[in-house]
Amino acid sequence: MTEPDFLLFASDAELAAYWGAACVLAALVCLMMERRRMKRAEINRVGWMPWTGLFLTFAVIGGGLLALAVPVILGS
Repeated sequence: MTEPDFLLFASDAELAAYWGAACVLAALVCLMMERRRMKRAEINRVGWMPWTGLFLTFAVIGGGLLALAVPVILGS
């Protein structure tokens, strides 16, 4: 399987933007799962996944990558 052209010829800033967008998307999924956990029907079935911590981790990493990549992409 070959790498697609848009990834093969992407700059470092573009790759950082792609990874940042993926992390922000994962953070949104974690946010939805945390909201689902908070609105559960059975109050004693809490679950074991730390959705809030995962959300914060993905949001900070994704936001940082996007903050670093956007000025370079907009400048070119």
